[in-house]
Amino acid sequence: MRLKVVLLAAGEGKRMKSSLPKVLHPVLGRPMVKWVLEGVRPLMPEEIIVVVGRGAEEVMASLEGEDLTFVTQEEQLGTGHAVMAARHRLTDFPGTTLILYGDTPLLRPETVKGLLNLHQRTGATLTLLVAHFEDPSGYGRIQRDDGGRVLKIVEEADIAPGTDNKEINGGVYAVHTPFLLEALDELRPLNRQGEYYLTDIVEVASKRAEPIETFEVSDPLEVLGVNTRAELAQAQQVLRRRIVEKWMLEGVTVEDPDSVWIEPEVKIGKDTVLRPCCFLRGRTVVGDQCKIGPQVEIIDSRLGDGVEVRFSSSVEGSVLEKGVIVGPFSRLRPGTYLEAGSKVGNFVEIKKSRLGRGTKANHLAYLGDALVGKGVNIGAGTITCNYDGLRKHPTVIGDGAFIGSNVSLVAPVKVGEEAVVGAGSVITKDVPPRALGVTRAKQKNIKGWVTKWLRRRGKEE
Repeated sequence: MRLKVVLLAAGEGKRMKSSLPKVLHPVLGRPMVKWVLEGVRPLMPEEIIVVVGRGAEEVMASLEGEDLTFVTQEEQLGTGHAVMAARHRLTDFPGTTLILYGDTPLLRPETVKGLLNLHQRTGATLTLLVAHFEDPSGYGRIQRDDGGRVLKIVEEADIAPGTDNKEINGGVYAVHTPFLLEALDELRPLNRQGEYYLTDIVEVASKRAEPIETFEVSDPLEVLGVNTRAELAQAQQVLRRRIVEKWMLEGVTVEDPDSVWIEPEVKIGKDTVLRPCCFLRGRTVVGDQCKIGPQVEIIDSRLGDGVEVRFSSSVEGSVLEKGVIVGPFSRLRPGTYLEAGSKVGNFVEIKKSRLGRGTKANHLAYLGDALVGKGVNIGAGTITCNYDGLRKHPTVIGDGAFIGSNVSLVAPVKVGEEAVVGAGSVITKDVPPRALGVTRAKQKNIKGWVTKWLRRRGKEE
C-alpha cells in the first residue's frame, strides 16, 4: 500500500491555558506529538506531513532533524481546513492518506496497522477508527442507518440534546486520496462553530455510496485526545504503566509499579531491582543485577552491571562502572565517571570528576573538576576548592593517596601517588608522592580559661 500521513498539530489548545503549543506538552519527558510520530513511523509512509499553526516555529524546532514535511494552517478554521493546508502535498497521489491528530499519545502502532489492514483488505474508500465510551462527552458520534451503514459523524457541539449514542469517532482516518481531495472541495462551514469539519467527509462518502469501514479500538483509552491538564496527567499515567509492565516482562523487578517512573528511551538489564519512587529519565541505561532506590532519580546516565544507587540519591549525566555503590543521599552531577568498585556515600557531591577503581568517598565530601586515581581514600568533610570566582581549576590525586578528614584542596593542585594529607589541612601546593602534606596552626591550651569566663559571666548577669 502506498501511504502518506497527515498529522494535525495546529490546534490552539485553549483548554490547556498555556503559552506552550498543546502538542509540545511533555508526556514522560517526550512531547506528545512525538508519541504519535513513533506510532506511524513503522508504517513506512512515503511522506509524513505535519500541519502546524499556533506556535508553528516552536513545533518545528522541537521536531528538527526528523524526516517531516511541514505545512502551515495560517488561520485555525477547523480540522477540514487544516487538511486543506496539506492538499498540495497530496495532489496526484493515488494511494491512501492516513490522517490523525498530534494530541493522541496513547494510540498504539498495532492499532493503526489494524486500521490500515482493514482498509486495504476491504477496498474501502474511507476507514474510521471508532470506540465505545460509557460517557462519550466531548467526542463526535458515529451515526448509522438501520442496517448499520455509516451515514455521518455528528460533532459534540452539534449533537441534539438527549441523544444516546456511545459510538465515538476516534479521530483516525484512512482515506483514498483522490476521494479526499474531492471531498475537501465539498466542505462548508455550516455548523455552530463556523468551521470546516474534517468529519464531514464521512457524509460526503455516504451520499456517494462509497464503501466506508470502521475499525473498533480494543482499548478506548487509546483515542483519548489531550485537551486539558487533567487529560495530560491521565495519558501520562497510562503510558507510564505500559512502560513499567514492559520492563517487568523483560525480567526487571519493580517493587511498587504505581510509584516508579521510566521514560521511553531508558534501557534496563535483567534481574535489576527498582524499589519504590524511582525515576529513570532521558537516555539512561542500567545494566544487569543493579539495585536502584528507593527514592532515586537517574537522568541520562549509564550504569554497569551490579551497580547500587541507594536511598535519596541523584545521578545525572554520569557513568558508573560495574559494582559501583552510590548513596544514600549522594549527588552525582554531569561529567562524573566512577570506575569499577568505587564507592560514593552519604552527603557526597561529585561534579565533572573521575574516581578510579576502588576509590572511596564515603561521607560529606565535594569533588569538582577532579581526577582521582585508584584506591584513594577521601575523608569526611573533604572538598576541592575548584572555583576562584572566575574560572574552574582541576585537582589531581594519585593512586593510593589518603586524604584525611576536613581537608580543603585549593585547585589547581596535585597530590602524588600514595601521599597522605593530614586532617584539617588547607592544601595550596602540590604534595609529592608518598609525602605527608599538612597545614595546621600550633595548638595552644589556656589553663583556667573556663573558670575565669564563668566568673565574668556571673557578674554580668
